[in-house]
Amino acid sequence: MPARTRLGETPHTPDLRERILRVMDRKMHRAWPVLSGPDATRGQLRVHYRQEWAVYVRDFPVFLSRVHARCPVMEVRRGLAENLYEEETGGLSGQGPHPELFLELMEALGFPRGDFEDVDLLPEAAAYRAWLDRATTRLPWPVSLGVATIFVEGSVHERRETADPPPPPEDPEAEVRGHFLVRHQGVDPGRLRLIRAHRTVERSHRASAWRMVLASVTGSRREDALVRVMERTLRSWLSYRDAVARAAGI
Repeated sequence: MPARTRLGETPHTPDLRERILRVMDRKMHRAWPVLSGPDATRGQLRVHYRQEWAVYVRDFPVFLSRVHARCPVMEVRRGLAENLYEEETGGLSGQGPHPELFLELMEALGFPRGDFEDVDLLPEAAAYRAWLDRATTRLPWPVSLGVATIFVEGSVHERRETADPPPPPEDPEAEVRGHFLVRHQGVDPGRLRLIRAHRTVERSHRASAWRMVLASVTGSRREDALVRVMERTLRSWLSYRDAVARAAGI
């Protein structure tokens, strides 16, 4: 894409956003109500979180940096750099590096840091991680951008969180106190600094991600390619989460 293209110029077809949202609407797994519910055991959570750490939590900043390094558009690079800065340092939220905050939360659950060293990935988890590595290194950078900032960083709630006008802001502390790990697992709310960090920067990061992706994916062939890759990523993610559910006995 020519470097002169600006983020305000979004030459995407009118339904591109909706096509991507339809993929994100399906980023939900049947095991999640169990894992986030009152009957989840610490053993089940340990299986889940160890795989999450090794698949993407530890290395999400790496995914961002890969796209940043290949992107020729200054405005997109700035948006990625801001996201990367927060992930690696917590400098925007004031909470700390996000991988470190994750490990802090795991310690609050009773899982020592050693549990997250040399994690053996389930075969489906390894396949999903291999796909993310390929998607963030070998695909055209705008497609890689969509995978990293919309699929990996986004959730099934993408439609609501990116609505126009946006939903009214929620009280971050009320969200922390109501978090399932606090309610069901008895975790001290003070140890949920990762959740506070997400709530502090999440809305601006989601808006930035969508703006960057929609402005960068130009032409119908590129748009179709992005949607196909998002669908492929969803299939791999669901297979990965099926394997976690089996390993956790769900």
